[in-house]
Parts: sequence; structure tokens; C-alpha cells
Amino acid sequence: MTEVKAAGAKDVPADFRGVDLKGAMMGFVTELKGFREDIQNKLTAQEERMNMLDRKTALRGRAPLSTVAETEVPHQKAFNAYLRSGDDDGLRGLAIEEKGLSVASDGGFLAAPQVADTVQNVLRAGASLRKLANVVAVESSSYEVLVDKADMGAGWADESDATETGAGGVERISIPVHELSAMPKASQRLLDDAAFDVEGWLAERIADKFARSEAAAFINGDGISKPRGIMSYPTAAAGAEGDGQIGVVGTGALGDFNTASPADSLIDLIYALGAEYRANACFVMNSKTAARVRKMKDADGRFLWSDALSAGQAAQLLGYPVMISEDMPDIDMESCAIAFGDFHAAYTIVERPDLRVLRDPFSAKPHVLFYATKRVGGGVTDFNALKLLQFV
Repeated sequence: MTEVKAAGAKDVPADFRGVDLKGAMMGFVTELKGFREDIQNKLTAQEERMNMLDRKTALRGRAPLSTVAETEVPHQKAFNAYLRSGDDDGLRGLAIEEKGLSVASDGGFLAAPQVADTVQNVLRAGASLRKLANVVAVESSSYEVLVDKADMGAGWADESDATETGAGGVERISIPVHELSAMPKASQRLLDDAAFDVEGWLAERIADKFARSEAAAFINGDGISKPRGIMSYPTAAAGAEGDGQIGVVGTGALGDFNTASPADSLIDLIYALGAEYRANACFVMNSKTAARVRKMKDADGRFLWSDALSAGQAAQLLGYPVMISEDMPDIDMESCAIAFGDFHAAYTIVERPDLRVLRDPFSAKPHVLFYATKRVGGGVTDFNALKLLQFV
């Protein structure tokens, strides 16, 4: 059996004599742990910096829609400050920085995008010809449209024939834009209240005034400093109308429907319109007239009027939708109380897309006036696409 002897002091190398090996080993392990923790902290910090860099890179590479949203925020804040206190420094600064985002001209500043959008949404949803007509946005003071007065000539021919065709007549119609304005007012104390949604309040007031003014002008406007409405144009018997005239169909009774067959005039009105327009045609009348028409029945006792089957749909009269416009005339002697046609082809609305607001704290003290303006025009562009029912 081999004998194992414990190592004595003389067996330990000279360099390690008097050294606590266990304590030295523990110190080395502690230093190693600290070194590892320091490396880990540095790696974590570097990863955070890389993540921030990635987010900035992603922000610079956003889609155009997101970029637009970022530019709208400063305009919104500056516009809110202008409405509440009259501080226009932010808007003027944006006008210079963004090159026209908020230009101080025409006596006001461009409204914040959400205010303008709210107004436009209300105008589109209102009981107005805007829902049916052709709406065109322009940057100029007028809009010109070329209308064919007659069909272009056409003919059949084979390769050996040299058939000439006649040219159709073309008419140029110019529709100017006019200034539509509203002037809501609020007290300065109300504007100073941080909980008061001044932008929402302003959009609601402007939209209400604009919607009512537009709807009236598109029906009865005389074209002087306002759009020209469909009732302002000259009329003639359907089939005999000339340039610039709207065809009318009579009811056969002065100031009323024909007693013996009241629905016949409605059917005549439908078929007085060209077949190419009937597919997109619609009736327009006010509530009083609708109340009369709604009671009409055919020979079998069935109502000619059918209610909408779901919300958002229009009622139907003889298979065509009905829009209620309170600006249409009442049934009276020689009045044209019912319109029928393809209004998208018949009527064009022209508008400048910008909405401007001027703050006036002086004219109605202690209240603050907000003078809002928008430029809109309108007129008939295709007289063949529209017919009127005249109570005569």
C-alpha cells in the first residue's frame, strides 16, 4: 500500500508561501462576476441605442399619410391657440415654414384639417343637391365645362368607303365661385375654458349655416353673388325646350294634380326624360308635396310610394328614389314643385377646398366673432338631364 504524506511547507513553491489561496480564489471570482455584469450593462445600453435608432429610421421612412398627419398636429395646435386667444404667431410661422400650409390672405387663416373635414362631411350628408350633383374642386375663380349640344355624327363604312361625319355642336358653360360666409360668436370666458372644445363647436356652427345656405342656393339661387339654382332657369314645354331651357310637364290642373288620374302626370314626367338619363334619375320635392304624393294609389289600390327598407336608403316613387329638399316650392298655381332627373349630369357644384377663419374680438364685445368663408358655385350644365312638373 502506497503511503500518502501531507504536504509540508517545504513542498509549497516559494512564490506562494504565505499566500491565502482560498481568499485569492474568492477575490478572482468576485472580480470576474463584476466584469461580466459590466459587459452585460454595456450590451444592454447599446441595444437600447440601436432600438432608438431603428425607431427614428422607421419614422423617417413612414408612408406619406403618416407624414401628413405629423404636419397637421402643429397646425391644429396653432389654430386652437388662435381661436382661443388670437395668438397667430404659430399660424404665421407655419405659413413660412410649410410654404402655404396656413397662408394669411383673404382676411383669414386656413382652418385646421379636422374642422374643414367636419364641415365637408356635414355638407355631403345634408338634404341638398350636393348629394346628387357633380362636385368639382378647383383652385381658380371659375370652372368651365364643354357640353355637347348634339350627338357627334356617326356612320357605317367599310375599308373602301370614305364617309365623312358631321361634328356635334359644343357649348362652353362657365360656373363662377362665390363667397359663402358664416359668423358664429362665443364669449371670451367660454373660450378660456380648457374643457370647451372650441374646434368642434366652430365646425358645428359653420357646417349648419353653410348647409342651409348652400341647399337654398342650389334650388333658388339667382346666380348673383351666389350659385344659380335650378328654379332660376327659363322653362318650356318638354320636347320643345331650346338652349338654356328646362323642360316642364303639366299636371292638367291649375295648382293641383289632375283629380281623375293624379299619378298620370308623374308617369309623363318620368318618360319626358331621355332614356339615357333615367337609370340614375331621382325625384326632388319638399315635405308638403311628398305628403300629397305619398297618398296616391294605382288602379289596384297599391301605393305608388314605397318606404326605404333600411336606414340610409331613399324612399321610392314609381321605382325611383326621392330626396326631400325643403327649399323646393310648394304646390301652387304654375309652380314647379317636383323635379326629376339625373342630377349628377344636370347640375355641377364648383368649390374651392379651403376653409378660412378670421377671429374678430372687437365688433361684438364682449363676444368674439369668427368670420368663416368658403367659395362655392353651381349651375345647370346639361339641361336635357332635368325635367320639372308644373302645376298648370
